[in-house]
Amino acid sequence: MLRRFPPFLLLLLPALLPAQSDIDILERTQLGTLGALGSDRPPSLDPKRIINESSGFLREREPEMSAEEYALYEKVVTMLGTNPAFALRLLEGMMNDSEKPSPAFEFILGNAYYATGDNAKTEASYKSAVERYPTFLRAWNNLGVLYYTTDRFTDAVNAFSRSIALGDRDPTTYGLLGYSLEKEGNSIAAEVAYMQALSGAPGSADWQEGLLRICIQGRQVERAEAIARTLIKTRPTEARFWLILANVLLTGQRKLEAIAVLELCAEAGVAQAEELTLLGDLYAEQGLHPEALAIYAKLLKPEPAAGEERLLRLARTLVGANRPADAEAALRALPATLSASGRTTKLLLQAQLATHAKRWADARRDLQVILAEDPLHGPALIALGAVHVGEGEDDRAVFAFEAAARVPDSTYRASLELANLELRRRHYAASVGHLQKALSLRHTDEVADYLARVRTLLDAPESSAP
Repeated sequence: MLRRFPPFLLLLLPALLPAQSDIDILERTQLGTLGALGSDRPPSLDPKRIINESSGFLREREPEMSAEEYALYEKVVTMLGTNPAFALRLLEGMMNDSEKPSPAFEFILGNAYYATGDNAKTEASYKSAVERYPTFLRAWNNLGVLYYTTDRFTDAVNAFSRSIALGDRDPTTYGLLGYSLEKEGNSIAAEVAYMQALSGAPGSADWQEGLLRICIQGRQVERAEAIARTLIKTRPTEARFWLILANVLLTGQRKLEAIAVLELCAEAGVAQAEELTLLGDLYAEQGLHPEALAIYAKLLKPEPAAGEERLLRLARTLVGANRPADAEAALRALPATLSASGRTTKLLLQAQLATHAKRWADARRDLQVILAEDPLHGPALIALGAVHVGEGEDDRAVFAFEAAARVPDSTYRASLELANLELRRRHYAASVGHLQKALSLRHTDEVADYLARVRTLLDAPESSAP
């Protein structure tokens, strides 16, 4: 008589097979990564306004013009904001080749060049003005604005610092200095500058957001949460602040609070694709599958690709969790037109559901569609092998699994499936070979232990039953 087969072996190996579902949604979405939270968003101020508003002179603190320069200045100062090109022609026509204009005149000339978009001449005019009159506060400030708008942040830091040293206490100057320091990577000095800016303009969302970025980078979670909540109160229609707050909460594993924040964002009609995606992923991670399904279906409109991906991932998770009804609902929510990869995944999931329900013909039909387009589709070959096993056609199952084993990405799983199949057929040597192949690709203690147990059957003497 044949040896009796120890039942524990048949129960153990299926548990060792890698699941085809993606259960850990949070791992894929990388929630709580602080470094990615605060977008490097520049302040919303208008640099041209700063330059234009600087054209009124502070007579007791700045260089004076000659009488002729001042007469021309009075004529063109109002034109700088409305017709800068004409104003510039008048100013350039005033210049005398034999006599250098005053620093004050060069400053106004620099403003005119800036208004016409000539950054090189703007810089030359401002630099000449401060070289000849080093305490020219507004020229230093405007030079800083020029460097800020052209992404020369190191130069901007030097210019704004000089302006502040000369007595500039305008919150905008401190804020732009903070932003420039932040871009340089000097977060400590940037934090101080943003705090100074907020002391003069406590309601400025630009400088609050700058400070928020610094807090996030420094993992000052409590401060970041407080600032994010303040920004939501003052600018509730900007979805990114809701998203930042949700992610800050997630760093402390406060997932239910993060869900509540994102739900409020969605109910207010503010949530965009990124916020909806995170909310749906959190729902799915918490096992709230109907809620996740509703969010992912909604996501299809603004972001069809993201919605498709999430629905398929949810369906895959539900298939792996043996929740066929919910998985079928997720698949039904998919649009009629899918990407090529999305269509393949849908067919594969449908086949897996049909296999679980022992609807072998339906499963074969969907898998044959996939394999007709891609004969070396590893997951489809493995799924087809499972169908043949269910139908009791072991030879066909071996053929399908062996074909899958020749596909690099499917070799490991196919080797385990073959080991399981050969074990049931009591082909112990073949089972050992497949387990050894699997271990050579990916070593796990569970599979190694299982191999040792199967070897005991291979090496045991034949036993007889009465």
